[in-house]
Amino acid sequence: MKAVPQMASPRVMRWAVTLRAYEYEIRYRAGKDNGNADALSRLPLPECPEAALAEDQVLMLTQDPFPLMTGAQVKSWTGRDPILARRSGPETRGSTIQEIDHPAAAATAAGAEENGYTAEAGGGNEDPPQDISDAARTEEGSAATSAEENDGENGASRGELRCSHRERRPPDHCGLQVRKSRIQLQRGVLRPSVLSFPISHHHHRGMMVLKAELKSMSRILTYVFLLSRMYKPGDVVLGGLFPIHFSYVFPELSFTSEPQDPTCNGFNIAMFRWAQTMAFAVAEINRNPGLLPNVTLGYLLYDTCYTIGVAFGGALSLVSGREERFRLDESCTGFPPVLGIVGDSWSAQSIAISSVVGLYRVPMVSYYALCSCLSNRNHFPSFFRTIPSNAFQVEAMLQIMRRFQWTWAGLLISDDAYGRDAARIFQSELRARSDLGCLAYLEALPWDSDPVQLNRIVSVMKTSTARVVIVYVYGIRMVKLMEEVARQRVTGLQWIADVGWANDPNLQTPHFMPYLRGTLGVAVRQGEIPGLRDFLSKLHPGNDSHGNPLVRQFWEHTFRCKFAPLPSEWVDAGGRVCTGGEDLGTADTTLLDVSDLRLEYNVYKAVYSLAHALHDMLQCVPGRGPFTGHSCATLQTIQPWQLVYYLEKINFTTTFGDQVSFDENGNALPICDVMNWAWLPDGSTEFHNVGVFKKSASAGEQLILDEDRIVWSFESTEPPRSVCSESCSPGTRVARRKGEPVCCFDCIACSEGEISNETDSTECTSCPEDFWSSPQRDHCVPKSMEFLSYHEPLGISLTTISLLGTIICAIVLGIFVYHRSTPMVRANNSELSFLLLLSLKLCFLCSLLFIGRPRLWTCQLRHAAFGISFVLCVSCILVKTMVVLAVFKASKPGSADILRWFGAMQQRGTVLFLTFIQAIICIAWLVSASPTPHKNTQYHSDKIVYECAVGSTVGFAVLLGYIGLLALLSFLLAFMARNLPDNFNEAKLITFSMLIFCAVWIAFIPAYISSPGKYADVVEVFAILASSFGILVALFGPKCYIIILKPERNTKKSIMGRAATNM
Repeated sequence: MKAVPQMASPRVMRWAVTLRAYEYEIRYRAGKDNGNADALSRLPLPECPEAALAEDQVLMLTQDPFPLMTGAQVKSWTGRDPILARRSGPETRGSTIQEIDHPAAAATAAGAEENGYTAEAGGGNEDPPQDISDAARTEEGSAATSAEENDGENGASRGELRCSHRERRPPDHCGLQVRKSRIQLQRGVLRPSVLSFPISHHHHRGMMVLKAELKSMSRILTYVFLLSRMYKPGDVVLGGLFPIHFSYVFPELSFTSEPQDPTCNGFNIAMFRWAQTMAFAVAEINRNPGLLPNVTLGYLLYDTCYTIGVAFGGALSLVSGREERFRLDESCTGFPPVLGIVGDSWSAQSIAISSVVGLYRVPMVSYYALCSCLSNRNHFPSFFRTIPSNAFQVEAMLQIMRRFQWTWAGLLISDDAYGRDAARIFQSELRARSDLGCLAYLEALPWDSDPVQLNRIVSVMKTSTARVVIVYVYGIRMVKLMEEVARQRVTGLQWIADVGWANDPNLQTPHFMPYLRGTLGVAVRQGEIPGLRDFLSKLHPGNDSHGNPLVRQFWEHTFRCKFAPLPSEWVDAGGRVCTGGEDLGTADTTLLDVSDLRLEYNVYKAVYSLAHALHDMLQCVPGRGPFTGHSCATLQTIQPWQLVYYLEKINFTTTFGDQVSFDENGNALPICDVMNWAWLPDGSTEFHNVGVFKKSASAGEQLILDEDRIVWSFESTEPPRSVCSESCSPGTRVARRKGEPVCCFDCIACSEGEISNETDSTECTSCPEDFWSSPQRDHCVPKSMEFLSYHEPLGISLTTISLLGTIICAIVLGIFVYHRSTPMVRANNSELSFLLLLSLKLCFLCSLLFIGRPRLWTCQLRHAAFGISFVLCVSCILVKTMVVLAVFKASKPGSADILRWFGAMQQRGTVLFLTFIQAIICIAWLVSASPTPHKNTQYHSDKIVYECAVGSTVGFAVLLGYIGLLALLSFLLAFMARNLPDNFNEAKLITFSMLIFCAVWIAFIPAYISSPGKYADVVEVFAILASSFGILVALFGPKCYIIILKPERNTKKSIMGRAATNM
């Protein structure tokens, strides 16, 4: 919603002030649906006859917008004008007063003439009103004389004042009820005050005539604002608003008799000390030659009686000016300006007052208004304060909660603007910073202290798991709450107090302290004001030369006596008479207790803030000023808005060492004390400071606590725990409970491969690719590498078997070399047998390349060596099979030429050619897509399988396919020669060996594909070893058996004999 315009009408301003205390929603209603209001606006209105004007009414006075001048000057200048001089009628002759028989009316009219009012007056013979001040009575003679000098110039009836309206407008209607400025008669001066009263409009000879009741108009305001005050004159007067009395009682208005005067009840010594602190600060400034030299400060303080209406009226009275005149020099007289107001104490009053005085930019420096809404510069442009706002107080409490890790707390507030503002800020901060905690409950304490509601609220506190309770209320309501807490015996709570009751002595009783022991409170900053106690000790009605009634009231309250004249009921009751000889030093009063100056210190800073702003303004050098045309303000021409400019820029340090300056929102540099309530063994209580929370331009917000001095509400020396759910340790994450506050959660362990290394982590983070979560899930550890190692049993076994096969091949080769001249060796093509044994030896050795940590050269060599070795082996077998078949064919008649194609050179060439093809395949594979070491994380999440990626699957398939083709061809040829005689060929042995070879490698393919990680290498090594041993045993086992164990059969005769037998 938009802010209220500065030039809004009084009616709009009154509505704005009234509605500020409510939360409301404005809904638009279309004109066609607003028939009720539309009909009322079209009702016919009666015409206003001239006879409707009553004889006992006076016209409302209007302020002349021109500089001050006398009625005679207006008359003289009007006569000089050639056009206005020709006009007739009293409205053209300025202010002409004919007859004033009534002395008060004469004084009023004279004051009006001197202050720029234009009026007509007539006779009337009413008695003077009883509420005219004595000063007005003493000036009646001179005022009447001044009026008679202008008598006789018009024929208006007596007893009536008419003020000409500057604009000629037709009357709207008769008897309209509006709010206008009512006339006060104070020392012969016309003063407006905002009240509602009926007026009547009459258009008479081109003038708007406003008539109003004169009798008893200023009785209430005069009583309130003249009696309940403290005043000291000065060149510049500062206003003050202090709630010195507890309440304000209006009399019953029956409208059948004259109403009685309203009264203020319950004198508050502490708040009277606030007002006296302002008086002391003014006196101290006047004695200081370095601050406002040659300027005397004065003050005018009003008692607000804890009532918003009285506070509002007092503020308007301050802004409208004082009744006494003063003299700055020989040539300047006028009303002393109230340039600034120190107050008010409460937020509600400050909102209402600042909304109005802010329109005129009158600076208002509060010492106790906490509502953060007052920081809105659009609504309150001239509001300042020396106390931290609710927002800072909430931040202090949140920092205390963070320090002691309290994440689960209850919040109790007062059901007013102060409490609701604190709750709004608290909830907003917790939503924005969820790590600080959350609220278990939020309850508003009833204004009427309803026992049922209090019982319900305390029951909520009792059943809640929250051990910390934050309370935003004033002391009187906290007393009512604690009575219910004591009745239900709710112990074990850690209380956090706001400034409203952080150091309230009314709660320091043996009845409450068992429950409030250990309370932590955010309190107003404590300061020291040297000389204040001496100033207060000299307070005496006899020393008051200005007749301030508040000093007399304090004296009567302290000594239980009355000054003369004594009320009859006081005399009948045997009451004492105040003599003035009473000794304040021996009186039972807390006025002189200056050991805990908090709000007094804020008042002290507020007065000095205004004084420093005024001092800076008066130090302005003409031509270098901040205002239009580089002008400066002077004491004679100063405007309140000019003081606001300087007030925003002040920066000074108090005698206590605190820096005072205001930010862009009118808030002083915030600082507050952290209090702790201690219940001593002797039953006494003690408030002591245990820390401070402050904000500075350089360091920001700082919470400084002396935790060793804190006394807790429990016997333990450790702070209590207040959490909805215990913190989730590292390795777990927070899982919110549906439908519950964010502070209530479960702790769930992180999944494998995820960790959380912080307390109350909201999520688990995944480890990097080469790392895995520890068993505790609180940190990442490197993943274990998996490959076929020489150090594991499986690797050792395969290595042993490989080396064993190599050794066997070497032994067989040695046997064959040694027995190379025997018929058995020579009959089996010894050269191919030697080459076959050599290739088998290479096959056994190439299996070792599959064992150990994969490296680039091993990855590239292992498959190439494997492919070439096996092709060499199978090629030898193929050639041997082909030779056997050729020899058998050549033994038949007519086939002798076939052996020419299978000579020694052809055999070697065939083997080398077939092997060379495999070598070409391997080279092409290595060049196009070479196998490389690869860390495979797909097989196992917690391990890295270190393997050799084949690079090109096609290359690997071609390599295996070529070996398989040769093996299949060898198998088919051997199978065809299986029925040949044993003494001429090895067909059966070759067939059996190739059958083993093919069976192994056919089984290898699915086993290799389905084996993960290192087991794929194991399968491949096993296939190499199995096929190699199959060939070695099938081909060379029988021969070695005959050579070694049956040497008698290793003869040509034996071999030929078997052949002959078979033939």
